[in-house]
Amino acid sequence: MSAKEAIHITDVAPRDGLQNQAVDVGTEGKLRLIELLVEAGLRSIEVTSFVSPKAVPQMADAAELAAQVQARFAALRTSVLVPNLKGLERAHAAGAKEIAVVLSATETMNRKNINMGLDQATEVSEQTLAAARALGLRTRAYVAVAFDCPFEGETPLDEVLRLSARMHAAAADEIVIADTIGSASPGQVKARMAALRGVVPIERLAVHLHDTRGMGVANAWAALEAGVRRFDASVGGIGGCPFAPGAAGNVATEDLVLMAERSGFSTGISLAGLLAAVDFAQGALRKPLGGRAITWLRRQRDKDTQDNTRRLA
Repeated sequence: MSAKEAIHITDVAPRDGLQNQAVDVGTEGKLRLIELLVEAGLRSIEVTSFVSPKAVPQMADAAELAAQVQARFAALRTSVLVPNLKGLERAHAAGAKEIAVVLSATETMNRKNINMGLDQATEVSEQTLAAARALGLRTRAYVAVAFDCPFEGETPLDEVLRLSARMHAAAADEIVIADTIGSASPGQVKARMAALRGVVPIERLAVHLHDTRGMGVANAWAALEAGVRRFDASVGGIGGCPFAPGAAGNVATEDLVLMAERSGFSTGISLAGLLAAVDFAQGALRKPLGGRAITWLRRQRDKDTQDNTRRLA
């Protein structure tokens, strides 16, 4: 029997998930969430963002959190988002080993997100990637609003290809194509991934999906069919961008794992462990959480617990 093909998941709940929540989760709460994700089998987590605390107050503890994560989870692949060279300097001082830059594919989104035009944002991203490489750090480059922009409508494919090619030329280790507002459909995902393969090697492409229109998992499947094996997801579907009106939560890690494992892929991630992380996050944020399959997953967990109790009786 041949070994299952692996897919690689980066859980972004501690950063993308928590950055737009009404309830502030303190440093210890974030560390506990990361610990539960590690116990569930996550090997890659985006832990925080070195942005202005005034703009995103939930990330004000970035330096303390990044340093503690590095100390407590040495084997974990951790990444942090940095908006510019100043953010990179702070991240490096905190011991970060991998950074991510975010380049939006439209003029207006860049101005709303980082107060720069598209050309300047592209240059800053390239400069930050170069400086990170010089420091020996791994790098990721997000191409945000890669399907639709909340301010400009449909994002031209040619622009997504141009910017992805520039991030690849800047030697980003991973190019993350982001459906920032969750507007994509499976046909669009498959077509754009097919085109992107012409400018970025498929093994360096990842997708970052939101579930605003309920098609997050279907879009992930379309990306899988197109050859993508790297995905962002957020446990419990926590998420939403503070600078993108209408953006709902990210595709839920538990939904992605369930789909992948039931379709013959290997993730190395425990659904029971993810449910423990969802339960913790739900308590910390004081609101119901969970992806599309959460009701079934919890029912299945309860059934397994009852069956085990009967066997031990």
